[in-house]
Amino acid sequence: MLAVPLLAACNGPLSTLNPAGPAAQHGARLWWVMLAGSALITLLVGVMLVLAMRHRGEGGIGRAPDPARERHWIMGWGLGFSLTVLTALLTFALWTGERIITRDDGTLQVQAEAEQWGWTFTQPGPGGAPVRTEGILYVPAGRPFDVALTSQDVIHSFWVPQLGGKMDAIPGHQNVHRLSADRPGIYEGLCAEFCGLGHATMRFTVVAYDPDGPLPAFESQLADTATSPVPPAEVRAAEPDSDRLEPGEPTPEQSATDPTDPEEPRP
Repeated sequence: MLAVPLLAACNGPLSTLNPAGPAAQHGARLWWVMLAGSALITLLVGVMLVLAMRHRGEGGIGRAPDPARERHWIMGWGLGFSLTVLTALLTFALWTGERIITRDDGTLQVQAEAEQWGWTFTQPGPGGAPVRTEGILYVPAGRPFDVALTSQDVIHSFWVPQLGGKMDAIPGHQNVHRLSADRPGIYEGLCAEFCGLGHATMRFTVVAYDPDGPLPAFESQLADTATSPVPPAEVRAAEPDSDRLEPGEPTPEQSATDPTDPEEPRP
């Protein structure tokens, strides 16, 4: 509870508490409701702890137990209150999930294909023709859109914190994630599932443009060599010399035991 005031700093392009779309707003609201519910249960535990310590200080040790009092605290507060709060939280969470679930209602759909370590997007461009871009997804602002997710290699996770929750991209399977941006802008996204050496650099950008204005240029994101995964040449340079022998060249072990070497004469 003492750390709650520090939440004022939870702002920025990767903060779930700075929503910019309906799905993200539902998620942020659920977070605050669960924080309140957990605070109530924590407060109850603290009160019971204080009462137990006070009872001990007043010579309660050795005193005959009071079944009615124990039943009041254990059944009424310990179980009854906690179950009431948890049931309310579960109900609100299910209601929230129903609000953001994907439906077959003709919503705009874009494609997102993940691979180590980048994203390829296919979205409608000028005249409705599909346009493929690398690292940047272009969507109209103020309108819902479905992201059809898949992967070429391992499991990745598509996440734009300001627009909604996470959704896995799985090889051989398609997941559909519904999102929306309230206003035009640029929103940062990333892979939220560890997927290998370049996981930390597997980021992308969502550009929400004004649907009533001119279309964007649909450019791709340039690779950043300063933050890209270790190049194969560096990995090869770090390998032992025995792994980079020329064809026909013996290994150090073979040279040490080569029977063709003349035996040194003994004195």
